[in-house]
Amino acid sequence: MKALLRIFRPSRKLVVVIGGMALFAGASGGAALYIGRDNIIGRSLEELNGVSCTDVNLVTIKKQDRVWIRKYIKTEPTDGMTRVKTALRVAQAVYEQEKPDLVQVVVLDENGPTLRSDIRGRAIGADVVYIPHPDELVEGLNGKPYTARYYDGLASENGLFFGERIDLPAEEIQALSASFKQRSDCIDPTAVAATESESKMKDGEVDASPEGETASSPESGKAAPASGH
Repeated sequence: MKALLRIFRPSRKLVVVIGGMALFAGASGGAALYIGRDNIIGRSLEELNGVSCTDVNLVTIKKQDRVWIRKYIKTEPTDGMTRVKTALRVAQAVYEQEKPDLVQVVVLDENGPTLRSDIRGRAIGADVVYIPHPDELVEGLNGKPYTARYYDGLASENGLFFGERIDLPAEEIQALSASFKQRSDCIDPTAVAATESESKMKDGEVDASPEGETASSPESGKAAPASGH
């Protein structure tokens, strides 16, 4: 029996090799699980928060002691649910900034119309209304703070959406709204252009001053001698 045990007893080198392989396999599996989970989380966050967007127009309606805000935005081509998520995110961001009684966000395609008179029908890829305190605003809303609808088809070259119009149930809208990890607004192209223009003007003023001299220096206050008189 002892002889048989000596025959089947693994050598120390074999034990080390097997242990190393098991450790490597375990570490690789853990790394794969971590990377896979991170990728899944990254994708889910992007999907839950919608996509980036650009401001098109903003309308503020003040009536008595009520403030209603309607915001038009545009996105790159994407599916209908992503447009709804984007609109929900922006509606919440607008409310956090302005605290109005009602926020409406209308999602357009990047090639869609920009004139308010043309923004109707199938030019609207998604439409979300957010009423933080519905019972205080209008009776009969049954405490529903959100309404959301979208066309499930993509936009054509002229920015018109096709497919079936879908109205989301209130419970699904609430779930989407509660799942947001961030509530960022859209990019304001007017503000970006103004910032870039101001930056260019400042750079031009600095470059135009000889040897770093500015317009507020004492020497610059002296009047130049008149010529030809």
